[in-house]
Amino acid sequence: MTFQKVCGLDDLWEGEMNAVEVNGHRIILVCLTGGEVRAFQATCPHQEFPLKDGTFDGQKIVCKAHLWTFDGNNGAGINPRHCKLAQYPVRIENDAIFLATEGVVPEFFT
Repeated sequence: MTFQKVCGLDDLWEGEMNAVEVNGHRIILVCLTGGEVRAFQATCPHQEFPLKDGTFDGQKIVCKAHLWTFDGNNGAGINPRHCKLAQYPVRIENDAIFLATEGVVPEFFT
């Protein structure tokens, strides 16, 4: 699996989210309460609305369009429960965030 540097840890503070693009994948980075970093598809699986326009409270990602809500730890749907966000592998090394995209396919639901 090939990891690519996307930003430094200083670019993503606890409770924040940032959008990046890697190998044609639009990805949202979140820094959970406590400092763990996760990466998910950057578009809501409902109608492909950009999640960067929504909110993140350190635990939950909320899409601005229809308030679909996702667990920031694993991308699981909270509202509604039948959906999820595709998750990308993250590696932290030398104060930098690296992502891999191989084999990850964004999820979409209607």
